[in-house]
Amino acid sequence: MMHRYLPMTEQDKKEMLQTIGVESVDELFADIPESVRFQGLYNIKEAASESELVKELSKLSAKNINMKEYPSFLGAGVYDHYMPIIVDHVISRSEFYTAYTPYQPEISQGELQAIFEFQTMICELTGMDVANSSMYDGGTALAEAAMLSAGQTRNKKILVSKSVHPEARDVLKTYAKGQYLEVIEIPTKGGVTDVEGLAAKMDSDVACVVVQYPNFFGQIEPLKEIEKIAHQEKGMFIVSSNPLALGVLTPPGKLGADIVVGDAQPFGIPAQFGGPHCGYFATTTKLMRKIPGRLVGQTTDEDGKRGFVLTLQAREQHIRRDKATSNICSNQALNALAASVAMTALGKKGVKEMALQNIHKARYAMNAIQEKGLNVAFTGPFFNEIVVSFNRPISEVNAYLLSKGIIGGYDLGRDYPELENHMLLAVTELRTKQEIDQLVKELGDFHA
Repeated sequence: MMHRYLPMTEQDKKEMLQTIGVESVDELFADIPESVRFQGLYNIKEAASESELVKELSKLSAKNINMKEYPSFLGAGVYDHYMPIIVDHVISRSEFYTAYTPYQPEISQGELQAIFEFQTMICELTGMDVANSSMYDGGTALAEAAMLSAGQTRNKKILVSKSVHPEARDVLKTYAKGQYLEVIEIPTKGGVTDVEGLAAKMDSDVACVVVQYPNFFGQIEPLKEIEKIAHQEKGMFIVSSNPLALGVLTPPGKLGADIVVGDAQPFGIPAQFGGPHCGYFATTTKLMRKIPGRLVGQTTDEDGKRGFVLTLQAREQHIRRDKATSNICSNQALNALAASVAMTALGKKGVKEMALQNIHKARYAMNAIQEKGLNVAFTGPFFNEIVVSFNRPISEVNAYLLSKGIIGGYDLGRDYPELENHMLLAVTELRTKQEIDQLVKELGDFHA
């Protein structure tokens, strides 16, 4: 029988105990007093054979509702997008999925080149000069950007729009607390940042202004207006952006952003229970030496052959802690590779077409929902998410949709009390006209 692991036999156990010089496993716990040891049987089932266990776990797994069988309209930062089949093929190669840190360039050229290509494509999408070799996720990338701005400007205030993902704002507050920074949330108006409210809070002690593009509600923020306010007092302008949307939207780098961050999950990374993901971090040449994490650079060897190396490694393992730009000791290189493969497979035209399909299908859904008599809360320019209001709790709406074989949207009342009974619906390129029509029909029947 082929095993996926190496089972331990009684003979193996006996030999291991002999090697370390004890008679039994109990002797290993001799230092723990008898009085505090658990006496009795654990409340767990008796051990089952491998085949019995696989059957039982398969039955439990079958109870889960998944996006392969149910169409999903749940987004809010994690999306159901098309993944080219080649993605899994490439990242399943052992030289990639077992790789860790490519410290030795002479044996890590494949990994280093893949990361370099990721950096290059992120720069093209964002319109920035340089990008790092990925971070944990979009939320931590955003928080690192804000910390960079505070260190660069030596200011103590961070202005962040309430239209930024709630979880990203929570991560930002956690980072800021340790640095004794003040996080001030700017209210929204009509689904986007209240520009007048932002201007009123702007002063010379502001390190940065943080917005999301498209924002948490799917709306397109007025970056030109916000950029002027952010820079008028020498603050920095940070934009958290969905990289797929940048296939059609004007890159933040073209609109004056100092730092662009986000999550590469839309490219080749499945939802997988909300993580792990892959954060990206892009900025200007001026801030290149302040970037957290790693950078991969292109060079030539002594024979003039093209090669890749880690460069500008301003991390605490390499230089004095007070000079380090980040304590990130790892990255999401495998997920960055997945994103790189997906972007490469799609190409520039494919990324644009995929983004356009999100726009067109979301607009089709919005128009159909309005025709059913439902209210769409925000009607400004948007990408692939819309906010729909109901006269009953969203938990009831979603339970009804689930009974009809549909995964519903996100309950905005969880994070925005003023948006109680409002649902955030995501419509990606994978949703068919039939699925959208079915969603609209069920919403209309529920609302009637």
